[in-house]
Amino acid sequence: MALADTEGGISGCHDLSPFPEIVELNVGGQVYVTRHTTLVAVPDSLLWTMFSRKTPKDLARDNKGRFFLDRDGFLFRYILDYLRDLHLVLPDYFPERSRLQREADFFLLRELSKRLLHPRVSKDDSVGEELCQSDADEGAPQCSAAAADALRAETLRMETLRTVVAAAAGGGGGPRSPSLDSRKSGYITIGYRGSYTIGRDIQTDAKFRRVARITVCGKTSLAKEVFGDTLNESRDPDRPLERYTSRYYLKYNFLEQAFDKLTEVGFHMVACSSTGTCAYTSNDPNEDKIWTSYTEYVFCRE
Repeated sequence: MALADTEGGISGCHDLSPFPEIVELNVGGQVYVTRHTTLVAVPDSLLWTMFSRKTPKDLARDNKGRFFLDRDGFLFRYILDYLRDLHLVLPDYFPERSRLQREADFFLLRELSKRLLHPRVSKDDSVGEELCQSDADEGAPQCSAAAADALRAETLRMETLRTVVAAAAGGGGGPRSPSLDSRKSGYITIGYRGSYTIGRDIQTDAKFRRVARITVCGKTSLAKEVFGDTLNESRDPDRPLERYTSRYYLKYNFLEQAFDKLTEVGFHMVACSSTGTCAYTSNDPNEDKIWTSYTEYVFCRE
């Protein structure tokens, strides 16, 4: 009830705000649409300051009039989710926790940053729910520091045991490199769509355009292992590691760079194919023909 009353108070004074009720944001190239009350939900946060203590003319905008923030557009979705009800549920596999904490620090969301730094995670991986009882309840049992230390000690013991077992299995040659043991076999397909113009003299007048986007198809875990931070996951976020995807693409446009990445981790090319289609042609023989092509390269690691 207290939260509802607070929101009602903010909505009631919205008429005094110079900002519209529905606000469009451009965060690092990603477009978000939300309510003004959501952006000012946490007092003294950066967004609260921007949208309650400043006027629209004080804020940067893109060429379409959206308010622009030069931050990680993918991670901002979690910031916005948290602002809606001060509760955030992360996906099962979420390797960006430290980067999300950095974003929370930037936006001055201190409670969210604290929860990400010292997560008390429930079975649904929520950082908004507490497994221990609140500190405000007198006499309530608190999380035991000794239990946490014991858990860390047990984890270290198990990791040491696995190392010893791996060394024994390797014979007298000593322990194998962990990176070699963790490398999985599989296939990754690299694709790109390009266009080129062929003039009247096909042999001498072929004008190729740069590659617009390099796509990555295969198992999510392999794609992340090979390409790391250079992988753009915005078209298929939160994909589980053991699932397959065909919607990732790279943040650069050089095929050779992608090939080098694959070679460095033990992949080699096993097949490739390409198709071409005439996208535009004219009855005028003096005009160039525009062709589009799609090419795929299949890489394998055994």
